[in-house]
Amino acid sequence: MSKLVLLRHGQSQWNLENRFTGWVDVDLTAEGEAQANRGGELIRQAGIRFDRAYASVLTRAVRTGSIALKAAGQGDLPMTRDWRLNERHYGALTGLNKAETAEKHGEDQVRIWRRSYDIPPPPLAPGGEYDFSADPRYGGAALPDTESLKTTLDRVLPYWTAEIAPKLKAGETVLVAAHGNSLRAIVKLLFNVPNDDIVGIEIPTGNPLLIELDASLRPVSARYLDATRAQPLPPVA
Repeated sequence: MSKLVLLRHGQSQWNLENRFTGWVDVDLTAEGEAQANRGGELIRQAGIRFDRAYASVLTRAVRTGSIALKAAGQGDLPMTRDWRLNERHYGALTGLNKAETAEKHGEDQVRIWRRSYDIPPPPLAPGGEYDFSADPRYGGAALPDTESLKTTLDRVLPYWTAEIAPKLKAGETVLVAAHGNSLRAIVKLLFNVPNDDIVGIEIPTGNPLLIELDASLRPVSARYLDATRAQPLPPVA
């Protein structure tokens, strides 16, 4: 039986400022660092030893993974970074204050952009402040200019299938430090969550989600290591 730990990054500066962050490389706050450290302590207390660790290329996820691994006594474990584990791309909403955006466009419209499964926000115009196409971390790949949760899943799935799933099938214990929506995509895949239900799944920041998997990567058990900050999980078949 293999083990997978999903760890959403700790509070970032733009989380604190209530802004749409997406692919913008915002760092952790002091509270976010503390959440990551606490997550690592919980991993250590649970006796989990990782064979492999993954993160997105965004600083808040990379630092969360690094801080947690160090607190877990595994700070020397290499961490593979890939942009396909990035947060959902929020298109033209990137950088905007969420409350102000709701006042401008209406709460119902913003709720559709944020919470529908397959309706993305308006696309990001090229050449602006948040155009990531020249960032060397993306290696010239064809990047989205907006994403829904569905297209985020479409982006995460090939990387999961090619890179992470084979390690789990080999019996390894794996850490993935990433973001609310990229981790939600993995949860949808593993638990076969219906489209209408996955948008309601919340993954708390800095709280390791331990999933035990059988040889076919079907969840056998799942729990948050900090039960006081747990959110409801899909049922285990």
